[in-house]
Amino acid sequence: MSLLTHPVETRAADDVAPLLPVVGRGQSVPLVDGRSARSVHLDNAASAPALQAVADHVTAVLPSYASVHRGAGYLSQVCTRLYEQARTEVARFVGARDDDVVVFTRNTTDALTLLSGAVPGEVVVLDVEHHANLLPWQRGTARVVRAHDTVVATEAALAAELGRRPAALLAVTGASNVTGEVPPLARLAALAHAHGARIVVDAAQLVPHRGVDVAGLDLDHVAFSGHKLYAPFGAGALVGRRDWLDAAPPHQAGGGAVREVTTTATAWAASPERHEGGTPNVLGVAALAEACRALRAVGFDRVRAHEAVLHRRLVDGLRDRGLEPLRIWADAADVVGVVSFTVPGFAAAQVAAFLSAEHGVGVRDGRFCAHPLLARLGASDGAVRASLGVGSSSADVDRLLDALDRLRADGPRWTYTSAAGSCRPSPDPRPLPAWWTGAGRLDEPSAAPSSPCTPADTPAPTGEPR
Repeated sequence: MSLLTHPVETRAADDVAPLLPVVGRGQSVPLVDGRSARSVHLDNAASAPALQAVADHVTAVLPSYASVHRGAGYLSQVCTRLYEQARTEVARFVGARDDDVVVFTRNTTDALTLLSGAVPGEVVVLDVEHHANLLPWQRGTARVVRAHDTVVATEAALAAELGRRPAALLAVTGASNVTGEVPPLARLAALAHAHGARIVVDAAQLVPHRGVDVAGLDLDHVAFSGHKLYAPFGAGALVGRRDWLDAAPPHQAGGGAVREVTTTATAWAASPERHEGGTPNVLGVAALAEACRALRAVGFDRVRAHEAVLHRRLVDGLRDRGLEPLRIWADAADVVGVVSFTVPGFAAAQVAAFLSAEHGVGVRDGRFCAHPLLARLGASDGAVRASLGVGSSSADVDRLLDALDRLRADGPRWTYTSAAGSCRPSPDPRPLPAWWTGAGRLDEPSAAPSSPCTPADTPAPTGEPR
């Protein structure tokens, strides 16, 4: 069960350095054969590591933490100001209009679910969306439009559907979490408005790579998550027009969401307080605002240029090996650093387990909470996804490509078994970190029967939270 000895870093001499420092980069992780390697995080589309600036800011704020709003103490006053200034920072980051509202949520799913309770009519949505931008609308009156093979044809299909019967809202992705493709948001906003509808953008994958300009693109609402924006402290945001939100029932009834309460009636506050019932996540909001500040400071022109080099290196490397990235549209003009692919002869889960256990490379496998899209792309059994970020380097890309070469040339050097829909090393002797208080290694007892991982018997995981 031993592995052949081989270098875990290659071509480091031409490394393109990370653009910004992130927490955890450079740390060593154990491999199944007893060696260790520098951890390579290529799963930013699921959750990005914290920017070092964000972690430092949270550490600085933590001693002053106190409950916000209505607290008379000095620390409460400080945290209240911190919390409310974060709204201003987030609004500036997304280019919001002066009269737009920023509602802090847990994540993108929470933000879009909040909005779904406020939409006064039907919603038109494409079949390529992440479940966070599909499932909330299914609870109401969603009209799902099949995306075509080109952006132009897809726009025509949306125009036909919006013209066939009025809708209140067009819900679209800002960037696909499967393929990274960015639809023409300004044109889609104009299309929606021409048919009397509003537009909401699921910007979870867009804002870490491109930012967004709500006013400039004439968007009505955007939703995004801090944990994909290098602020993994449990906060997200819904930003946009306030009238629907002020007319809707509170997202969560509780203290802070009210103006007056009796035993028989409640007068609700206006937005954003109306939808922020309960004690808010002050530290998460502070982290989100700091991430927005840091990314605005470095500038998205630099973010985009850094990512473009790495994306081209990854895509070219895959194509040189006969592996074609998945695509929705042949004419998509922009693509962020999210690349999904399959490896013939290997289950996606097996590939991901191999990359982690034998090479220290973290990727995602499965259907990425986008089941209809994966079915459309012929990958119902799942795919492998590598996603880049400001903490990524060309050495990270090379580690992935080198590991794929070894997988295809020699196969896995360890035994992997499938149980309950996942593929894992068997045994898995990798020790848990020193801070872990439980068992000492990754092996987990399981009552489920196991079998060797193969494309046929390894079902695709259902998805990922947003």
